[in-house]
Amino acid sequence: MSLLRALRLSLVARTGSCPVRGLGAGTDLPSLQAGPLLLQSPQTWHTFHAGPWLSSSASSKERLMKLRRKTGYSFVNCKKALETCGGDLKQAESWLHKQAQKEGWSKAAKLHGRKTKEGLIGLLQEGNTTVLVEVNCETDFVSRNLKFQQLVQQVALGTMLHCQSLKDQLSTYSKGLLNSSELSELPAGPEREGSLKDQLALTIGKLGENMILKRAAWVKVPTGFYVGSYVHGATHSPSLHNLVLGKYGALVICETAERKANLEDLGRRLGQHVVGMAPLSVGSLDDEPGGEAETKMLSQPYLLDPSITLGQYVQPQGVSVVDFVRFECGEGEEAAEAE
Repeated sequence: MSLLRALRLSLVARTGSCPVRGLGAGTDLPSLQAGPLLLQSPQTWHTFHAGPWLSSSASSKERLMKLRRKTGYSFVNCKKALETCGGDLKQAESWLHKQAQKEGWSKAAKLHGRKTKEGLIGLLQEGNTTVLVEVNCETDFVSRNLKFQQLVQQVALGTMLHCQSLKDQLSTYSKGLLNSSELSELPAGPEREGSLKDQLALTIGKLGENMILKRAAWVKVPTGFYVGSYVHGATHSPSLHNLVLGKYGALVICETAERKANLEDLGRRLGQHVVGMAPLSVGSLDDEPGGEAETKMLSQPYLLDPSITLGQYVQPQGVSVVDFVRFECGEGEEAAEAE
């Protein structure tokens, strides 16, 4: 049994790897490995001799441990921060972040230009808003690191806040795309200082790899619309604000006259089709299969049952597919190299 057939027979391809149409010959859809690895990168800030406030008292040690747990920085740098700020925890934390940001920008400048083919796609849904983001790094090893995944989380939350801040009266769905420059300038959010590019610098400083905030897409829908979603090789983490991470992701915007009980499952199957078959447009139910129609979503053979088209699968469900977004991690990097 071919791997493509195995994917078609599976209702949800959550684990394993399977080559599918649109991803190139011999290309597997990789799954993320569970359990992110924590890297300890060297921090180059200057060492020091502790000041008089850092005595062996229990309160001093408690503040040091609390700052260490909250920030994740080394004991040496946490001691330096507390000494510089006279033992004030809040000021010490701010000082640490500023120093780390300086270090991150310096390291980012040195690493600029190194290839970033790996990374993660992040999916976040809240109410009637859904966002899809891509953040790239140099190695798959770093993409499995919790600190990198927290950066993807911050980018997704920043995009979500940006979308929710747009005061538009929706009569139909609204979709937006952000390129790398636009994404970098978004605020980091109420709990973080600065912009997303500042968070990027902090993470580069901690992990020591070149990274890029590649792109983001957001969709808002009113009543009568639904956004189906699918992430291949998905991992979920409650600690990451219900963020779903993977290597491929898709959003499928559907219009429906009534809220159906099976919409979530239907939306997942449609997203799975978009990831696997890589359509270029939606097309229409009147398109004949074959030829140029092979790139149109509704006239493509349905991934899970190639004996019918996707349009023939969707029509009896009482929904209309109106748009979609597809992200593939690292997409475009090989073309850029060839140029």
